Amino acid sequence: MDRTVTDRPSWLPWLLFWAWHEAPVRLAFLPLLPLVAACYPLLGRARLKEAMHWMFMGPRVPRARIARRAAAFAGWFGPRHERPAALAQMAADRAEGFTILLATASSAFYVEALAERWGVDAVVATRNRQRGNLILHRIEGGNCYGAAKRARVEAWLDGRAPERVRAYSDHPSDLPLFALADSAVAVSPSPALRKAARARGWPIRDW
Repeated sequence: MDRTVTDRPSWLPWLLFWAWHEAPVRLAFLPLLPLVAACYPLLGRARLKEAMHWMFMGPRVPRARIARRAAAFAGWFGPRHERPAALAQMAADRAEGFTILLATASSAFYVEALAERWGVDAVVATRNRQRGNLILHRIEGGNCYGAAKRARVEAWLDGRAPERVRAYSDHPSDLPLFALADSAVAVSPSPALRKAARARGWPIRDW
């Protein structure tokens, strides 16, 4: 999703949007963000995401409260950062009979609001643990990234037996996912993915 359907990452904008509207006192953690980000080599993606979630959202938040704010976030972030060409491609693929699946490492609790805005049929995303009606800062089942994303998409496809699978991405971390597809498209790709796409003869589109 990030840098494919949108022109920039969504995670930090979501956290700041949440804190600004729901927990302004947590903006006090903002000066610590570079220090936490510098710990990425030690923490890894999942632990870094959990740490940032804890800083700006807290350890547990009612699901209904997040859903309300996520709908507002989609209405704010979407118009500013969605790529019109991406939405046009979704419409064209849907007209061809494709089911639109949004597979992303971003957190499901706000991705689903954006997906609803875009008319997406299904979402595969990073999920948080839940306790009753509370969403926790801990991630359930790992970050939906790289090979893990491919595995979750495979699980979603299992039993559906689509005639064709078409995949779009901007980043080489999705090469395992591309291996599932009948056709792969590099969208506004990073230099590494652009190189890989040229080597494999995949189309490149700059959205």
